[in-house]
Amino acid sequence: MSSAFRTSRRALLLGLGSAAVSTRLRAEGLPEIKVTKDPSCGCCDAWVEHLKAAGFPVSVTQLPVNPLKAKLGVPKSLYSCHTGQVAGYVVEGHVPASAIRRLLVERPRGTGLAVPGMPAGSPGMEVEGMEPETYEVTLFGPSGQRTFARYRGNQAL
Repeated sequence: MSSAFRTSRRALLLGLGSAAVSTRLRAEGLPEIKVTKDPSCGCCDAWVEHLKAAGFPVSVTQLPVNPLKAKLGVPKSLYSCHTGQVAGYVVEGHVPASAIRRLLVERPRGTGLAVPGMPAGSPGMEVEGMEPETYEVTLFGPSGQRTFARYRGNQAL
C-alpha cells in the first residue's frame, strides 16, 4: 500500500471519527458552560448570548473572578474578563463557540482555552464600524501553551 493512500485513509478515518463525535454532541445536546463574571461587565453578557445562540446551555454566576482563575490554573498572562467551565475544561475570555465545540470533539490534553485580553470583533466584543482583529485561541495547561486556533472576529482562519 502506498504511503499516500495510508495518509488519505488515515485522514478519512480521523474525519469520520470527528464527524461522529460532532454528530453525537448535537444529538445528545451540548454540555452546560458555567460562566463566572464580574457583575459590572457588559461584554461578558454578550459572550454568554453568543454561546446560547450556538446552542450551549449557560449558567452565570456573578462574583469577583480572579480567585477562581487562580484556582483553576489560568496563567495570569491569559486572564480576561470572565471564566467558563465546560466538560472538565476552562474557557477564559472571548473564546468563539466554534473553538469550544472543536475542543469538546478533539479532547486535547490541557486545562482549557483562552483568548487573553478583549480583541475587537471577538464574540462579545463586536463594535459597529470597527474592523475585527486577528487573534489566537490558546490551549493551556501544565505542559505549557500552544496556539489552538486563529480567528478574525468570529471567523476561523
